[in-house]
Amino acid sequence: MAPLQQTIKAVIRPGDEVGYVAECLEIAVVTQGRTLDETVKYLQEATALHLEGEHLADFGLREKPTLVLTMELNPAHAQAS
Repeated sequence: MAPLQQTIKAVIRPGDEVGYVAECLEIAVVTQGRTLDETVKYLQEATALHLEGEHLADFGLREKPTLVLTMELNPAHAQAS
């Protein structure tokens, strides 16, 4: 049996039109917000609700897992002056 994970990995990327989208990689949680702070808050809430009342070991997680966030951004390009 694989050891239980202490972290839940998530990716935040710019939304198609506005704001940001956050998606957990190991569990089925996706949310969005207008700002980064709002998106992170909603991700924490959605993750907690998704796992509420569940046996975390069924998801391969230890008790009280933490979120590890990665943000995807388009690279900035230098402008000629």
